[in-house]
Amino acid sequence: MNDVLDFFQGVSRDISFVAVIDILLVSFLFYKLFQLIRGGRAFQMVVGTLLLVLLFFASQWAQLTTLNWLLRNTLAYIGFAVIVLYQQELRRGLANLGRAPLFRFLNPARRKGTLDEIAFSVLTLAGRHMGAILVLERDIGLRSYIEGGIRLDAVVTYDLLLSIFNPKSPLHDGAVIVQGDRVAAAACFLPISINPQLSRELGTRHRAAIGITEDTDAVAIVVSEETGLVSFMEDGAILSGLDSEQLRTKLREALGQDDKATRTIHAASKDGSARATERPI
Repeated sequence: MNDVLDFFQGVSRDISFVAVIDILLVSFLFYKLFQLIRGGRAFQMVVGTLLLVLLFFASQWAQLTTLNWLLRNTLAYIGFAVIVLYQQELRRGLANLGRAPLFRFLNPARRKGTLDEIAFSVLTLAGRHMGAILVLERDIGLRSYIEGGIRLDAVVTYDLLLSIFNPKSPLHDGAVIVQGDRVAAAACFLPISINPQLSRELGTRHRAAIGITEDTDAVAIVVSEETGLVSFMEDGAILSGLDSEQLRTKLREALGQDDKATRTIHAASKDGSARATERPI
């Protein structure tokens, strides 16, 4: 028993406060890395990379000269391969590091009535089978996508959104990007998702909305021109067939807003036309 106590006392003397901080920081980085790759496509790529490394050491132990030479020359370029293969995950991981609460004040505020305006307009567009795609910026900036569209910098309103997505409008073909309570730009081009697991029935509009949520932390709303269904995209996942309450709930959850000060929007009649008991504030 005394030997055990002496051991732990010796360890406690050798470990300094700086060493403890160092261990905690490394543990935190590995934890965030695991969170980043867990459940995603990067996890399979990481497993494949680890298998190559293990095979390299196994070939050295078993004296498999040819295989060892091949792996040794291949692994020399592993750094470049990591950048190419994991570029999307690395970009999102670095962006997540900048999402600390300390920097939240740099993001534009979204007034409470904005989500009601968005939900009401989306339901109206769905009832009229008018295709639309809206992207709501969160912590990661979307300036590169905004610069590729038509800048508006206008307050989000029901009438403005319906005017933009009117089929006769020159701005309807593309995405609307919302920053805070303002429409930053319209007719924006978005990256198309290349996820092979997506349904083949999804069109370009849905794949573009999924693509922007894969590259950034933004959320997207899509109205199908063919079916009038409303879809919500977040973190590369899609949820289709939302009604008014479901849409508003997803928006509040994604954007961290309470619903106590907002007014209830009811779903439309059976023919799919969207109406509200009260206009948004």
